[in-house]
Amino acid sequence: MRMSEFIIREAISANLAATQKEDVIREMVENLRVAGYFKGGDSEDVVKAILKRELLSSTGIGDGVAIPHAKHSSVERLVGAVAISPKGVPFDSVDNDPVYVLIMLISPQERPSEHLRALEGVSRCLKDKNFVRSLRQATTPQQIWDLISNHERGA
Repeated sequence: MRMSEFIIREAISANLAATQKEDVIREMVENLRVAGYFKGGDSEDVVKAILKRELLSSTGIGDGVAIPHAKHSSVERLVGAVAISPKGVPFDSVDNDPVYVLIMLISPQERPSEHLRALEGVSRCLKDKNFVRSLRQATTPQQIWDLISNHERGA
């Protein structure tokens, strides 16, 4: 599954303000809410669902990357957000290094296979060290979107 199919362009952040894991998750969920993908009260439930998932094991997969995700009834389709933290955020990653690139996924509870396909696609993209390096260097949401689009086209 291509990231461009579920990443919400209006929820891309090239410069996260948050400096702690929970605050990063809140900021990314808020970006999706502002883009119109949750009702006000639902966003707190989504944050709780993602934090609950983080308790199972960190979604910080190493090499400066994290893929926070959850299934939640407040979304009608798979949605995602991208955020870059230029300074890095402690995220309890498997390698204990800070996280700079975050891709969040939230999918409907009744579509677990779609959720897994999206996670697989994101993971595959983020294994490309050049792609991750380019994302880290991006300074605008448009640059991030262009990098995603070009990566999918194999450019």
